[in-house]
This record gives sequence, structure tokens and C-alpha cells, in this order.
Amino acid sequence: MHEDVERCVRAVRSKDARFDGWFFTAVLTTGIYCRPSCPVVPPKAENMRFYPSAAAAQQAGFRACKRCRPDASPGSPQWNERADLVGRAMRLIADGVIDREGVPGLAAHLGYSTRQIERQLNAELGAGPLALARAQRAQTARLLIETSTLPMSDIAFAAGFASIRTFNDTVREVFALSPTELRHRVGRGRPAEASGTITLRLPYRAPLCPDNLFGHLAATAVPGVEEWRGGAYRRTLRLPHGHGIVSLRPGPEHVTCRLSLTDLRDLANAISRCRWMLDLDADPVAVDDLLRRDPVLAPYVDKSPGRRVPRTADGAEFAVRAVIGQQVSTAAARTHTGRLVGALGDPVTDTEGGLTHLFPASEALAEIDPATLAFPRARRVTLTTLAAALAAGEIDLGPGSDWAEARVRLGDLPGLGPWTIETIAMRALGDPDAFTATDLGVRAAARHLGLPGTPAALIRHSAAWRPWRAYAVQHLWATGDHAINRIPA
Repeated sequence: MHEDVERCVRAVRSKDARFDGWFFTAVLTTGIYCRPSCPVVPPKAENMRFYPSAAAAQQAGFRACKRCRPDASPGSPQWNERADLVGRAMRLIADGVIDREGVPGLAAHLGYSTRQIERQLNAELGAGPLALARAQRAQTARLLIETSTLPMSDIAFAAGFASIRTFNDTVREVFALSPTELRHRVGRGRPAEASGTITLRLPYRAPLCPDNLFGHLAATAVPGVEEWRGGAYRRTLRLPHGHGIVSLRPGPEHVTCRLSLTDLRDLANAISRCRWMLDLDADPVAVDDLLRRDPVLAPYVDKSPGRRVPRTADGAEFAVRAVIGQQVSTAAARTHTGRLVGALGDPVTDTEGGLTHLFPASEALAEIDPATLAFPRARRVTLTTLAAALAAGEIDLGPGSDWAEARVRLGDLPGLGPWTIETIAMRALGDPDAFTATDLGVRAAARHLGLPGTPAALIRHSAAWRPWRAYAVQHLWATGDHAINRIPA
């Protein structure tokens, strides 16, 4: 995108917010970089330079604009859509792998050498993994400085910096202001609502249809782990350094996120997981434009533009839930999973609601006695085999997973058919082209709309929806009267 100069110039002159996150505009005469929708008078075309990432612009010596705050724009949709090395690397960097394990850890997760990772990221993004992680730390730091009353020392370590000095130097270099000056620009900041609670705003690309997104999460919520309370979706999170509880409330311009963490070092990771779970970095305009070309789907896209794919905060957790949910109702799946959580989940304290446990770790599930499970024998075998494979690291369902390899490994396990594998690919792996052709809701919608009735014929028809078939599924599900399609009263 950033190499198409003419298109980038047009986007900047029209202040088109749809391109925020796709590229960044640097201005030679001012030394700053902006998002395409910056409200200032556009510079002359000859003074513009375009970069694929904020890190590349910072590395070229430009500082962030104080008007449009390019560091606070929604993330690039590319990293959610792409299954190649760079896309996988960017998802892992957003998940905080470099802060926890360094570049060698990133390379190990991806199965490449550090030199290859450096070469690929520099070639495509104009910045290496350390620079990209540094840009993310700066973004998180600014968010905390301006929206919380946390002490600067706490913010430094919560954002992933190794020292206060590095934190101060980076903030001053990237934003041309000290941390204290950044906080003074917005007054006293937004005080936390309770001790240990951080309230943030998660921006997204408009439009956003919250109905199926929050409706699905609420309707399938596992008792003790998830709940809908006071107009917000709440759940527990298992994080690298501890655990947390998050509350997510949809709004007209952003999602309000309230986090309570046992260790502030998990903040960036928790934010990344929440954005991933709500699919906030999707490009709804591109998705809707393509699906609208099908005259069957067009009326539904026009009725509810901006549908997202409800994902999960933990890939391994969702795989287990998908197996439990095979061939049973949503209510039965919630009941069975809730019993498993009560027996094996780690207890947590929730002073604001009814959350009681973390979802059981794969290691705990792998040691369970199959005879204690109230499932058919075949499903007990599937569940324990899956848990053992996840615990042993034989199947990777994390942010940097290889989608094709994960499908193959899941297919090698007993009892995992196309429905389960594609459901996991859609909601755990985040593959935007996952398609559950054998799903009962999808097949019922196909019959209602006059689409092909058999899975094979429906798959052939769905070729016109690629690479957004997971979003087409959301529109197909919306044709039915099910609780997943509406936000609870």
C-alpha cells in the first residue's frame, strides 16, 4: 500500500480514515508523521513520504503528530489477515513475545533463524523486530500516561520497558515531549475507577456491528469464566505473569476496556488479546464491499455493515470448548464446560461480578480421568487426546501459529472433523477465510436464501466470498433467530 504513492496522496488529501493503520505519512518539512486522516492541512505531495509502519517512520527520524496521534490508530488489518511469516511475526510481537523472550524467542516460535526474521521484517516493514516492539511499547506507554493516573515508574514497566531511563528517552524521542508533559496535555488524566483497575479506550475502524460480536460472546459464555453484566462482556484472562479480569463495553466510537491485572507487565498482552477477541483491527469496508457483490448477501450486508468475527482470548481454550460443543446445544455446552471449569480451573477473586475461575490449563485437562467426563466415549477420547497434544506443544493455536499446519495437526486427532477444525480456524486462529460449510446454522441459512444445500456445492459457491468467508458465515448465522445475534437486554 505505501508504495502506491498516488493512492496514498489521494487518501491523505481526502482525510480518509479507512486507511488509518494501512500506512503512515511523514512530512519532510515538519519532521513528523501522521495517520492519513490527520485534520491538518495536507502538505505538498513532494514533501510526503509513506511508510508501512509507525516503527519505520520513527526509525527514519520522524516523530508522532500531536494532533492525529498516529500511534493510537487501529492496528493494520494485514496482520490479522495474513498467514505468512511477516503476518505471524507481527501477531507475536503484538502479543509481547519480544518483551518476554527477545528476538531469539520470536524466531523460535516461528521456526526461522533470527537473521531471516530480521531480513523479512526489514524488507517489508522498513524496521526490524526490536524497532517494531519499541514502537508498540511507546504506544502502550502513551495510552497509559494519558488515560490513567498510574505512577510513571509503573507505566514504564507495564509498557514493557526494561528501565525508567529507556522509557523516558523513548517517549521523548518518539513524541517530542517528556512523559510528564504528555500527561499535562490532557490535564490530570483519567483517574482509575478502583484501585488496581485501568480503564482504556480501544479504537476500531467504523462501521462496527456489535450485535453478533457481543451477542455471540454473551450467549456462549462459560459460567465462572465469562459473563454479561451491566451492558458489558466480562471474562477472566490467563496471562504470562499472572491473571486478569477484563470488562468490554461497546460504544459508538470505541470499546471501553476495564482491566484488573495481578501484574502490570501483562497490560500490553491483555490489550492485544482483547483487540484480537473483538476483531477490532479488521477492515470492514473491504469485507463488506466484496460480500455485497453477491446479490444474496447484499441486503444483509447493507442491513448490518461492519460485522466482526467473534474470536477468543486463548486458542487452546477455544479448541477444548469446540470439542465439548460438538453435536450439543449452546446451553448444554455451557453447562458441561462450566462443570469442567469448576473442577479444574484456578480460582480467582472478582469483587465486581460473578467470575470465579480461570479456564483450566491444557496440562490440567491432559491429566483428567476420562471416566469422570459426562460425555460419550468417543468425545472423551477426543478431548483428552487434544488436551495432551496442546500440553505437549504438538499443536500451536497461538498468535503466531501456521494456519495450514494447525489444520493438518488437528485433522490427525480422532474425532475432529471439518466442522470442528474450521470453527477453531475461524475463532481461535483468526483465519478470515475459514468456512464452516457443514454447520447446521449455515446450512439452514443456505436453504432459506436459495443457496446450494450440500456442503460441497456451498463450498464451490463460497469461492466468490474469498478471502472473507468467515465474515460471510456471520451474515448467514444472522438470518436465524438465535441469541448469538443480539446483545442481551
